Amino acid sequence: MALILVLAALTVLTVMLTEVQDESSAEFGSALSARDALVAEYAAKSAVNLSRLLIAAEPTIRRSLTLVFALVGGPRQVPVWAYADRILGAFNDSDGATGFASLAGVDPKLGKNLGLKGAGFRLDIVDEDSKINFNVAARGDAFSQTRLASQIIGLIGPPQYSPLFEGRDADETFSDRRAICSAIIDWVDPDQDQAICDPTSTTAQQTASEDSFYQLLKQPYKRKNAAFDSLEELHRVRGVGDDFWATFVDPNPDVPDKRIVTVWGQGAVNVNTANPQTLLAIVCQASNNTALMCTDLNEAQKFIMAMTMLRSFMPGLPVFKNANEFVSALQQTNQAPASGTPGAGASALPGLGGGGNPIQMIMQAMGISKVPIMSPNETMKTVTTESKVFSIYATGYVHSGQRETSVRIHAVVDFRGAPAPQNLIADMLAKLGQGATGALGATGVQPLTPPPAGSATTGTSDQPQGIPSVLKPGPGGNVVYYRVD
Repeated sequence: MALILVLAALTVLTVMLTEVQDESSAEFGSALSARDALVAEYAAKSAVNLSRLLIAAEPTIRRSLTLVFALVGGPRQVPVWAYADRILGAFNDSDGATGFASLAGVDPKLGKNLGLKGAGFRLDIVDEDSKINFNVAARGDAFSQTRLASQIIGLIGPPQYSPLFEGRDADETFSDRRAICSAIIDWVDPDQDQAICDPTSTTAQQTASEDSFYQLLKQPYKRKNAAFDSLEELHRVRGVGDDFWATFVDPNPDVPDKRIVTVWGQGAVNVNTANPQTLLAIVCQASNNTALMCTDLNEAQKFIMAMTMLRSFMPGLPVFKNANEFVSALQQTNQAPASGTPGAGASALPGLGGGGNPIQMIMQAMGISKVPIMSPNETMKTVTTESKVFSIYATGYVHSGQRETSVRIHAVVDFRGAPAPQNLIADMLAKLGQGATGALGATGVQPLTPPPAGSATTGTSDQPQGIPSVLKPGPGGNVVYYRVD
């Protein structure tokens, strides 16, 4: 009996100890995961803040490359964001430090207080102004809606995409190109009239009221009639299913730069950073879908190949100085130099022959026909060579044994109207007064001259107060979208 009681007690104790051990291990693992997730989140936040600093410093970097840009006809925006992961590698872990050392030829280990210990980050910065902006129609004017309709039809119009519009969509309905185009515009525009996605029409047409398609669904809902808040909201639009999303919106989620459309941005497309498929949509819009590459698959493939070759020949170097150069290249006409500026408007790039635009030369070499642009002035209004809105994808991670804990932050930063970092320093000196200026001068640092009283950089009463002061952009831009995964 004593032996049986001892064995029973040992059995009960073993079960209890095993359960306690399992609970303790689970709680300990959960605590470690929460700790690592917090460290990873702050590593990602550091990457976002460093990226904002790098983008804000781009004008200073541009001024330092004056001699380089003299060879291509004038200063242009430097796409520093494309190399942010390597430029900011000095503040990253050992892998990032290796990338920075290979880029700059400087070992970050020789510096002090550089790098992250026990954590790191992966960084991708996407130029939102290189995408087609679906929120342009939210402005409410007919010109913006017509321009967006032309861009959408130019994007989804090529014949190779016809099978996507021949079957039923996720709502068990048939939606052709014009129906989806109208649905995208009607979702964001403030009016109640159905949009007409017919860029080739030259006559006035009477439009009906926006249909009640969404009210007839199994789970009905209403159109928003306001701008998209995020890309995911596109899934609620008629005809935007998984196939449409994977083809025209986000072909590769792991490579954010391959995204074609956006719901942020200033509206005009940066032709220096847009991918070839986006440029093809711009060409079809400019020609009102009358260009050969908009109807012929082989011609479209040649144009995409030409743009890809151009990017490989000129990595990191902007092709166009302004929108006029882009229009002239499509028309394959030489842009006249501006008075007093030798060679202005023509790219004197080494190896490409002075006086010819590289895209124009490649199009002529590959036998690509000229683009019949309907209105060059209106086309120049729809494109730009300066990007102001950027998406920062920062993934912070912590390695603990064979386990990796990661947190991803997607922040969209708008730099429109953002002052230079030097203006912030001048503003701080103006607020500190002469005492602070004297203290800085005593340390051997050259003090900055405070701006005159009443200027925009002084801390006077003309500064906006309350909510307007919060909305006023700083040197790091305004964060208009923030998501943590």
